[in-house]
Amino acid sequence: MDDPLTDKIRANLEQVYERILRAASGAGRNPEEIRLVVVTKTHPVESIRAAVQAGARILGENYAEEAVQKMKNLESAQPVEWHMIGHVQSRKARLVCEHFDLVHSLDSLRLAGRYELFAAEAGRVLPVLLEFNVGGEESKSGWDASEPDRWEDLLPEISQIASMPHLEVRGLMTMPPLFSGGELTRPYFRKLFQLRQFLAGQFPEKRWDELSMGTSADYEAAIQEGATLVRVGQAILGPRPPRGL
Repeated sequence: MDDPLTDKIRANLEQVYERILRAASGAGRNPEEIRLVVVTKTHPVESIRAAVQAGARILGENYAEEAVQKMKNLESAQPVEWHMIGHVQSRKARLVCEHFDLVHSLDSLRLAGRYELFAAEAGRVLPVLLEFNVGGEESKSGWDASEPDRWEDLLPEISQIASMPHLEVRGLMTMPPLFSGGELTRPYFRKLFQLRQFLAGQFPEKRWDELSMGTSADYEAAIQEGATLVRVGQAILGPRPPRGL
């Protein structure tokens, strides 16, 4: 018999999966195309262990050192993927390269160069998503893709990254402006989908399968606009405790 925390998280997970199913079906999409990333940043290992026991299989973290410590402390009979979804400082690139299965937040040519170096040293190919700032907010990371008529300006740097042999570009990610509901963020999700189509036409030899977009407040709208990875934390694990507690 599971403990109350695991039971609560399982119920939340089931509710989120049901909403994913409804959103996908309503948009004429196959629900199996959509993967749920349970955002575990700042949550303690006990909560993460309960989430895995409840059925979570992809865990999303924002802070490299904190995440690696959790990886070391988490005992699980179930295989899980660890995704880096937050902004990564260049000095943490080696740590990310060594421990994560997918990086959602590759946001600069400089960081790509660091990943390429460390992936080559580790003898691996690092799967990455390119992060774009579709809202034009100065506070957000990523290439500025807020103006479609300037998307061609992005191509030289994207071309350099696409040519790096130890990076595997799999798609795009965005964090749109913070609103209270999905209808307000929908245009930004749609813009990322359109950007993906543009880049796929420019670099047809690369994979552009993944669109990482949507959080607890708006993942249904994101799914309707083409998301393949949704990042949901609070709707499953509850409010995040302050970092360091």
